[in-house]
Amino acid sequence: MVFHDRAEAGERLAEMLSVWRGHNPLVAAIPRGAVEMGAVIAERLGAELDVVLTRKLRAPGNPEFAIGAVDETGWTYLADYAERTGATQAYIDQEVAVQLATMRERRAQYTPARPPVNPNGRVVIVVDDGLATGATMIAALHALRVKEPQRLICAVPVAAPDAVEKIRPHADEVVCLDTPASFFAVGQFYRYFPQVDDDEVMALLRAATSRVSQHHA
Repeated sequence: MVFHDRAEAGERLAEMLSVWRGHNPLVAAIPRGAVEMGAVIAERLGAELDVVLTRKLRAPGNPEFAIGAVDETGWTYLADYAERTGATQAYIDQEVAVQLATMRERRAQYTPARPPVNPNGRVVIVVDDGLATGATMIAALHALRVKEPQRLICAVPVAAPDAVEKIRPHADEVVCLDTPASFFAVGQFYRYFPQVDDDEVMALLRAATSRVSQHHA
């Protein structure tokens, strides 16, 4: 399964999630890539859109490879192979500090006028544009689970089969359109997969916020 772009993947996921329309769900997108997809899903479901900030912890000397992830509170998930990449405790502590600083900056940028939306008691749909290792999604699900949502759903267009199995215990439901056996990178499943910048994320969040406030006006 190859998607044209993130918006098309979002449309397809929204169809699978249409059962939640009318339940006032909260769509929590993992920035930056998934925010456009989250915006599409939120609009189709009449949902609120927010970002859930998590950052992958990068392997020493291989920044593309995740050895774990950290959420905004500093809670960390470490993969069982982290040590084998040469990551010492000192390296991990430093990497966590770097990523926490990045998240603080992003939170100040993305939602300057309001605190994060409270997921307590709500159906929360956590969206990413694909799962390679699953580390970031696990941190995102953990960050939201502690706030006691009514139901916690992981929604992704595509995932490596073992990543899906890793995240299942952390979500009440996993919606995934495709789990191809030969999975190298998320980008291989999109014809058009550009980098997303902070300005785009902020514009999408502003648009979603005004859509919801008009609806409630």
